[in-house]
Amino acid sequence: MGLFDIFKKKEEERHYDATNIRVVDLQPNFILDYDLDSWIVKKMYEYDWGDNFFTREFLINNGKSNLYLHIEEDDELEIAITKKIGLRVLGEHISDVIEETGKPPKKITYDDEIYYRDSEDMGYVRNVEDDNWSELISWTYLTKNEEKLINIEQTGETNFEASIGEYIQEFKISNILPQNN
Repeated sequence: MGLFDIFKKKEEERHYDATNIRVVDLQPNFILDYDLDSWIVKKMYEYDWGDNFFTREFLINNGKSNLYLHIEEDDELEIAITKKIGLRVLGEHISDVIEETGKPPKKITYDDEIYYRDSEDMGYVRNVEDDNWSELISWTYLTKNEEKLINIEQTGETNFEASIGEYIQEFKISNILPQNN
């Protein structure tokens, strides 16, 4: 191995074009701009929905708050920004309905908007820092114009998490910088 082979190896490990880093290239510790603020990618989660279909979720922080950036590459790139909320904020009855029927209600009213249950997906999730996969069920609710969403996830018998957010275009995420090595 020659002296300059070290640089070749680093270049081969990079999975993105350093002159054109896109949201699909995000990794932990990358920095990005969104909504007139700079955010750092704190964690990365991988979802396995079966049939070799994977999505990613990133916990991003601007020093004041946390958001979640969801990326799905299927026929086209789909990006959502969400924030965690308490399940009770959506209605105190929701966890009871899920425990009794196995599904949340068909529609949820939140902040004077109606969200309709759009999908139910079963899969596995893990923090990419380890190999511990957890089984989950995810329900996605959309507004009539399909721009806003609510997501409810269940892991285990009684562990529920909820998030609310919106779908965004890729150009709303800008100035992506990789971690310093």
